[in-house]
Amino acid sequence: MRVSLKRFKSACQSNRRAVATVEFAIVAPIFMSIALGVMEMGRALDVSTNLTSAVREAGRFAAMHRNGIVPPGTTTNQKVIQDIRNVLKANGVNGDAATITITHAEGPNQGQTFDLDSSANYMQYFNINISIAYQEVSGFPLKFMHGQSLRSSIIFRLGLK
Repeated sequence: MRVSLKRFKSACQSNRRAVATVEFAIVAPIFMSIALGVMEMGRALDVSTNLTSAVREAGRFAAMHRNGIVPPGTTTNQKVIQDIRNVLKANGVNGDAATITITHAEGPNQGQTFDLDSSANYMQYFNINISIAYQEVSGFPLKFMHGQSLRSSIIFRLGLK
């Protein structure tokens, strides 16, 4: 009787290990998908935060008194766009892949290019938009967000020159 009890315990333990293996085989892919999705969304949030920060700083610069800050032979629009690209590169984002526009934010010229150096635009609202395709910033081989773009924009009023 004693021998059969040991065999019974051994058979139960063996069955339990098999059940645990099957459970792991079912749960592991689901868990990995969730973990990769969380990491992918974390990267999207990180890049989105970097875009917002770069656009905010560029808008602040564009709206302020900037005599002597813009290098000769460069327009303020060019400097603002290059500054945004540099901030993105410093944060590990391919700034050259970003699409950056500076446009009128209101009125009859809404959506048209805004010249930050034009005195005709004094006290007018301008919009800085930036977008980048997610596949340009994703570090994962899986493309959960393939075909999506990350965007940020800000509206400022052109003040002193």
